Amino acid sequence: MSDKTILQHITELVDEENRLRAEASAPEQNTERIQHIEEELDQCWDLLRQRRARREFGDDPDKATLRDVGTVERYLN
Repeated sequence: MSDKTILQHITELVDEENRLRAEASAPEQNTERIQHIEEELDQCWDLLRQRRARREFGDDPDKATLRDVGTVERYLN
């Protein structure tokens, strides 16, 4: 997966999140999906940061791996 592909996916997720948040008709139904999108966005940003760091330090960016939600979500804890 290239940086460009990851950024495209991030854009798609942000667009969907914004659309779901703007839907006033069923906010409760969208809550679970919005949480999933937020987690997936965190994973994508983490993967992109890994790729950029590997590239910066002369490593192969394609060796970056998508980390599980639990790992990514516990960065601040």
